[in-house]
Amino acid sequence: MQVQTENIATLIILTTIVFLIAPLFLLIFINQYNKRKRKHADEKKALHKTFQNELLKSQMEVQEQTLQRVAIDLHDNIGQLLSLTAITLSAVSINDQAGIPEKINSAEMLVKRSIKELRQLSRIIYGEELISNGLADAIRFELEWLNKSAAYTIVFNPLNYVQAENEAAKEIILFRLFQEIINNIIKHATATTIDITLQQSPENLTLSITDNGKGFDLNAALKEGKGMGLKTIHKRASLINGTAVVSSAPDKGTQIEIIIPYP
Repeated sequence: MQVQTENIATLIILTTIVFLIAPLFLLIFINQYNKRKRKHADEKKALHKTFQNELLKSQMEVQEQTLQRVAIDLHDNIGQLLSLTAITLSAVSINDQAGIPEKINSAEMLVKRSIKELRQLSRIIYGEELISNGLADAIRFELEWLNKSAAYTIVFNPLNYVQAENEAAKEIILFRLFQEIINNIIKHATATTIDITLQQSPENLTLSITDNGKGFDLNAALKEGKGMGLKTIHKRASLINGTAVVSSAPDKGTQIEIIIPYP
């Protein structure tokens, strides 16, 4: 009985700590983000070249998307886990000795899952750290988030990719392009499968993203002024001396291939 009471007390303490850490983590992230945003704003005043400005813009967009996902995960995932933990602990009754161990074990598992999720969030406290280990790892980590929805069958093939030195700027812009394309698929494609290939040759790096969604008439979209997202993709690819090739047709899905000089 005394051991069970001690276990409950320990579990309540751990749960309380996690409850305190979650909002603190978000506040720290927002504070760091705002500091970097102010820093980038100051740096941007001194930059005049299009490439440098676009690079800063891409960095900020990566960070903004990261912040959105952290906030969503704290609310929808970790918040739910902690709520279930609180409900489980509140159901513990001293008069139900037989049911106490099961409820304690359930609450402990929920707390451990919450801690694991917080550790995952800590990996992306800075947007740039997503690509610190290379573009392939950044894409793989991004797809982990998408896989949580269980809405897509996703295949990712990194072929011969080796991270090159002094190419961080190219990889940041290419990663941001990847995020834009994936977001467009989620919002507009009504797809169920997404295939991503990152292939490196002696002279080029090719990122290819294919979905089985509803597709569209490329010429009609550009003519009607609905292709602003496509124009942005072409523009950003050209800034790193690359090209973007878009292939799509109604009911035939879409493929976007970006080829850049690399290294």
